[in-house]
Amino acid sequence: MTAPRDHWENVYRTNDPERVGWYQAIPNLSLEMLRQCAADLDAPIIDVGGGCSYLVDHLLDDGRTDLTVLDMSVAALGIARQRLGARADLVEWIEGDVTSYAFDRTYRIWHDRAAFHFLTDESPQDRYLETMGRTVAIGGDVVMATFALDGPERCSGLQVQRYGEESLAGRLGGAFEPVAFNREIHVTPGGVEQRFLFGHFRRVS
Repeated sequence: MTAPRDHWENVYRTNDPERVGWYQAIPNLSLEMLRQCAADLDAPIIDVGGGCSYLVDHLLDDGRTDLTVLDMSVAALGIARQRLGARADLVEWIEGDVTSYAFDRTYRIWHDRAAFHFLTDESPQDRYLETMGRTVAIGGDVVMATFALDGPERCSGLQVQRYGEESLAGRLGGAFEPVAFNREIHVTPGGVEQRFLFGHFRRVS
């Protein structure tokens, strides 16, 4: 099921953003894979479920000029905007649920670190993938990270869907062709290891 909005509002309003389990000061693997996507610095990029992630800071440092962050938590987006200060005006911020949000543009690169894996039922997964299919340009790239098959079964008190290379590629379907996969062992601020699968896909149809 889709995690309720009030769950994430509570998480971000009651926790230090640098102590939540998914915190990364430098999201190295996301940055590495995004840099491998064949795109100009002005190519539109969206970070789905980006919350208060530091990814957008580093993409701005890279010289990216067309950045969007979507999250259902107003509190999370507010934390990121406050952290960025004047640079926040260089980013489009969208409060919304990716399974129902109606985008009015397309993106060259779609990034998702651990939003999709919170969708454990087929119906919201389908809605997410339908949105992604409408929103990623032909020839565009998707960089998606989920818990790996040997990763945690739950995160932030919620059940997650774990994936391997074949199951993730199969779930995205034939419109998205696998380019590369990577694995990451993320160590939470509390010292817990979490195993992630990162997939790079290209929209071919």
